[in-house]
Amino acid sequence: MINIKTLKNIKAFTLVELLIVIGLLGAIALIVIAAINPIEQANRARDTRFKADGGQLVSAIERYFASRSEFPWMTVVSTIKTDDPLVFITASDESIGICGAACTGSDEADYGVLINNDELKREFRERDFVSATTTDEQIMIGKEQGSSASVYACFVPLSKSFRDKACAAGKVYTISGSTRAPIVANDTSCLASSDTWTTAPQYVCIPE
Repeated sequence: MINIKTLKNIKAFTLVELLIVIGLLGAIALIVIAAINPIEQANRARDTRFKADGGQLVSAIERYFASRSEFPWMTVVSTIKTDDPLVFITASDESIGICGAACTGSDEADYGVLINNDELKREFRERDFVSATTTDEQIMIGKEQGSSASVYACFVPLSKSFRDKACAAGKVYTISGSTRAPIVANDTSCLASSDTWTTAPQYVCIPE
């Protein structure tokens, strides 16, 4: 049996020591969080996902054209020819081939030609950019004049790393109609600290 004298000899942390340790752990946690920057990490993950989805969408459109000699939007507007430009529109537009006229429901008519022709999986219609309503959360699809002109998928990056890399490489664009206008490399308007990325949308595009 432990007596009172024995209890007095047991070593333990004082309340002050415990508070100091807790304070130090809190400070370390704040430093780690600041170094990791969770918002930047989330934005980088989102940009990586948009880049991958944009690439898949462009590839699906090119496969569709290769097998049918027409683009998805030509099934919606029959007067468009293969060498005609496509004004940049959101990927959720029926002309792109992800969605049907309503973009809801589970019937064949509710899915676009890319999905109904197995160029994309049905789950692709559930991507967040399909239901997005703001420019900085959408993927824009367009094509310039000419039968050999590339189809582009463009989006507004949110992460500093994506913006800085694109700005340094001169791979930042403004969009007007079916035309992409490049911004000069390292121009102040495409620096990550600039608000113009979203207020006057500036895009990176796939393929680069």
